[in-house]
Amino acid sequence: MPVSPLFDALARRRSVPARLLTTPAPSGAERDALLAFALRVPDHGRLQPWRLITIEGAALTIFAARLTERLTEREPDVNPARLDKERACYAHGALVVAVVARVDPGHARIPAQEQLLSAGCVAYNLLLGAQALGYGAQWLTGWAAYDPHVAALLGLGTGESLIGFVHVGSITDEPAPAPRAEPSAHISAWTA
Repeated sequence: MPVSPLFDALARRRSVPARLLTTPAPSGAERDALLAFALRVPDHGRLQPWRLITIEGAALTIFAARLTERLTEREPDVNPARLDKERACYAHGALVVAVVARVDPGHARIPAQEQLLSAGCVAYNLLLGAQALGYGAQWLTGWAAYDPHVAALLGLGTGESLIGFVHVGSITDEPAPAPRAEPSAHISAWTA
């Protein structure tokens, strides 16, 4: 079966751990194109139930410091190594994009789940777009994605929640191959 270059690129999709990302990251027109590409997702009702917050440059260091402060508030006995890991997570990549879902749970026609899934597709498109441009990317959640103080720090409003943080940058080292799902274990046919 002939395979198109697009199919081949999608078949090779992989996350690159944030610790293996560094500068440079997409900037200028390339960065703008990546962010615009991310928003080309299924969107039932054209609600655009998402937005992006970019964190880059010196803001990454400040954001990492605020996260470690918050983690210390949450867990006063937190291991210093964990704090170092948290801080370092935002020191590697040159661009972090916080993907925010803007869900209207009472929408008359579009279920909240469809709105949330559309926002998830934005995060996934960031992974695909970064790889297509020759960069690495990783979508991370962790405690910070679910913490109300972090949401407030980022300026999230009513009905908004974090889908996660997508770290984008140049790849410093190839990650170990990740095991792939065995299709037969996850695909079945419905029969009447």
